[in-house]
Amino acid sequence: MNRQVPHGWEVKELSDIANITMGQSPDGSSYNGNGEGEVFYQGSTDFGDLFPKVRQYTTAPGRMAKKGDILLSVRAPVGDMNIANTDCCIGRGLAALNSKDGFDGFLFYVMKYFKQVFDRRNSEGTTFGSITKNDLYSLKLAYPPKELLEKYDNIVSKYNEMIFIRSMENQKLEELRDWLLPMLMNGQISIRDAEEHVAKTFEQNE
Repeated sequence: MNRQVPHGWEVKELSDIANITMGQSPDGSSYNGNGEGEVFYQGSTDFGDLFPKVRQYTTAPGRMAKKGDILLSVRAPVGDMNIANTDCCIGRGLAALNSKDGFDGFLFYVMKYFKQVFDRRNSEGTTFGSITKNDLYSLKLAYPPKELLEKYDNIVSKYNEMIFIRSMENQKLEELRDWLLPMLMNGQISIRDAEEHVAKTFEQNE
C-alpha cells in the first residue's frame, strides 16, 4: 500500500479479515432448471442489482456460499458483486466472502474499493481477465481498530438492512411481473386474479 495508514490502523491482507471460498463448478450433468438440489450461480451473468437471480440448480453441489455472503466475480468483469440471499453453490466465476470478525458491512465496502481499483487499472490498459486465489487472498488494505469498526457498524448496519429489504422486495416484484405478464397476455389468468395474487404477495412480505 502506498497510502499513509492512519494511527491505530493496521495493514492487513484480505485473507486476514475475510473467510474466502473460491467457486468450483459441479458436473454439468447435474444442472437443472426445475428446482432439484441447490441453487447454483456460475458467475456474474447471474447477478441482479444487489441479489443474484436464480436460473439453475445442481444436484451435485461442491463449493457453497452461505446466505449473506458477498459473491464476488473473479472473472471479467472482475470485482462485480452481489449478496447471496440464500445458501447456494458457486461456480468458477465466483468467490464467496464473509467477515471473520462479523463486520460484513465494512467488508462489503472494502470490496467496493477494490472494484474501483480493478476498474481503474482496466481503464489504464491493464486488463484483468480474472483474479487468482493467491492474488485475491493477498490484496492489502488498511484495517481500523475494533472500536472504530463497532461504531461504524452501529451506524451503517441499519441502513444496509433497509437497502437489502427494499432490494429484495423490488426483485420479488420483478419476478412477479415477469410471471404475470405472459399469463395475462395469453389469457391464462384474469386481471382480477392477477390483482389478488399481487395483494397476497405483499401480505406475505409484510
